[in-house]
Amino acid sequence: MYDHNLMEPDLLADWFRALSDPNRLRIVELLVKGPRCGCEIQAALGLTQSNVSRHLTCLRNAGLIADQRRGRRVYCRLSAPGRVAARFIASLRTAWRERGRAAGATPAAARAGRTALVRKRPS
Repeated sequence: MYDHNLMEPDLLADWFRALSDPNRLRIVELLVKGPRCGCEIQAALGLTQSNVSRHLTCLRNAGLIADQRRGRRVYCRLSAPGRVAARFIASLRTAWRERGRAAGATPAAARAGRTALVRKRPS
């Protein structure tokens, strides 16, 4: 079982901060399927090498991924906390879909509702 210290608010805040970027969420979802090298992540997401590297560093610093060098390539995989985060993301997606179905919303309506919740910054 996990150490109780994993539930510290500061650690959870670090996880949420690391997962707050859509590209980092996509990387976590790719890594659910198994370890990937940076070049595979880059090709799958259509990002530059430096951008992928920056996102991987953020996820690694939050403790959500681990990496291993194999020759000239570095393969990333989800760490134990990263697997917990991936299950959490999947459960949020399921809850969002069920909420939309219950309200009779289409995917486009769900997206429109989500964007309506974002506050515009004053000029």
